[in-house]
Amino acid sequence: MTTCILAIDQGTTSTRAIAFEVGDHGGLSPVAISQIELTQHFPQPGWVEHDAAEIWTAALQTGREVIQKAGGIGRFGAIGITNQRETSVLWDAATGEPLHRAIVWQDRRTADVSARLAAEGHEEWVQNATGLILDPYFSATKFAWLLD
Repeated sequence: MTTCILAIDQGTTSTRAIAFEVGDHGGLSPVAISQIELTQHFPQPGWVEHDAAEIWTAALQTGREVIQKAGGIGRFGAIGITNQRETSVLWDAATGEPLHRAIVWQDRRTADVSARLAAEGHEEWVQNATGLILDPYFSATKFAWLLD
């Protein structure tokens, strides 16, 4: 049987799965697709959240639909996943349940924390240690907010 690759694109507005058939010379041809829109939550101006359980359910559903449409799991040799950049979520280790909605990469709720850290002179250290600038786009301040 021909080998397929399952690609799951967990994006900002939807979850999409595509089955690509691997051709004789290594080329890829799409053979099945499934997509589910995600609910965006805006609890305050500048805040953007997703329901982490909805993301998980959508990934499972689109993946299963594509596998079925493409002829079954036996046709697949690999899975590739893309995700939402710096979207951050915490899960309960015991239950596997999300502890809060996922904070989406676009969210700006920690802009004041990033600005305060920069004003206190921490930006050079952060940049040297991580290669990143202090910005609420990145996950560190999101995780600090979630833990608080």
